[in-house]
Amino acid sequence: MEYVVAAVILLVVLVAGAVGLMVPRMRRRELPPQAGGGTTTLERPTEDEIPPLVVPAEADEGLPPLIEEPPVLETERKPELDQPEPTAGRLVRLRARLARSQTVLGRGLLSVLSRDHLDEDAWEEIEDSLISADVGVEATQALVERLRERVRVLGTRTVAEVRAQLAEELTAALEPDMDRTLRTEPHEGRPAVVLVVGVNGAGKTTTCGKIGRVLIADGRSVLFGAADTFRAAAAEQLATWGERVGAETVRGPEGGDPASVAFDAVKRGIDTGIDTVLIDTAGRLQNKVGLMDELGKVKRVVEKHGPVDETLLILDATTGQNGLEQARVFTEVVDVTGVVLTKLDGTAKGGIVIAVQRKLGIPVKLVGLGEGPDDLAPFEPGAFVEALLGSDS
Repeated sequence: MEYVVAAVILLVVLVAGAVGLMVPRMRRRELPPQAGGGTTTLERPTEDEIPPLVVPAEADEGLPPLIEEPPVLETERKPELDQPEPTAGRLVRLRARLARSQTVLGRGLLSVLSRDHLDEDAWEEIEDSLISADVGVEATQALVERLRERVRVLGTRTVAEVRAQLAEELTAALEPDMDRTLRTEPHEGRPAVVLVVGVNGAGKTTTCGKIGRVLIADGRSVLFGAADTFRAAAAEQLATWGERVGAETVRGPEGGDPASVAFDAVKRGIDTGIDTVLIDTAGRLQNKVGLMDELGKVKRVVEKHGPVDETLLILDATTGQNGLEQARVFTEVVDVTGVVLTKLDGTAKGGIVIAVQRKLGIPVKLVGLGEGPDDLAPFEPGAFVEALLGSDS
């Protein structure tokens, strides 16, 4: 009986071992698992078992390539720079801007002077016209006195003759022999420095940009110094003017020290070999002592690099005789060397040119005759008078 039990146990062990050897081989042929998870293990097929991939010829049509070429990036285009108009003859080309001034200083005077007889009322009318045009009382009296003497000596004349003599007197009153040259020639190892000053609202920053265009049109290289750090938009505005003509702008933090910005601008001009540095200062009222003292500081700091070549005062032609007081105070603080008259277009106040020069002995060097970027012209007395008087007819 014991032998039978042992034989059964041995038989069971042998069967279990055979089953254990067969199970792994069966697992390799399992079907993919049912949905719900798990991992499928498949034997790697041989190369002979992989069928070739057959793609119909028409399937290639209209399909993108399997490997796309990288897109070609266009290089950023540099903005085209403006080409400022040449300064020669600008005043002649812009004579139409003085059309309204002709009514007072031109046609009005001609119509009176061409009368057969000039009595005291006529001469008073001439005086009133000149004073209304901001020529100034003293300058008007001197001009009228010379005209009366010419009429007394020469008698009645044609309109053409009257016009020619009036043109001579007005040109003489503008002192054509004054030096109106802009001192913008660079020095040995450093640029020329032009300081631009004026009161608020005179168009100072815009005019500074236009002066830069005038210099560039004449072949100068220019750098702007945005020393007006108190007006938020001033530096941005000046930088825009510079970008249009390819000029660099040195600027500082808003509310920063204007003198420091001006100093850095001149230093940058020295380092880069620029011909002319234009420094735009903050607008100031001539009766604010503290602000005027600060303007004096700007000039003193800049002069550590060398003397300032030009200090241009921007005057609004429509301010009339008040502009004379502005010019006087600015001259005491920073020694103004020249005047730029703006907003002469559409105004009958062209006589302020005569008043400024007679009262202060400061030459008007540039005049603004419009809002266009090139509507700033070198002042030429003869051409200015011709524009005021209009045609001979």
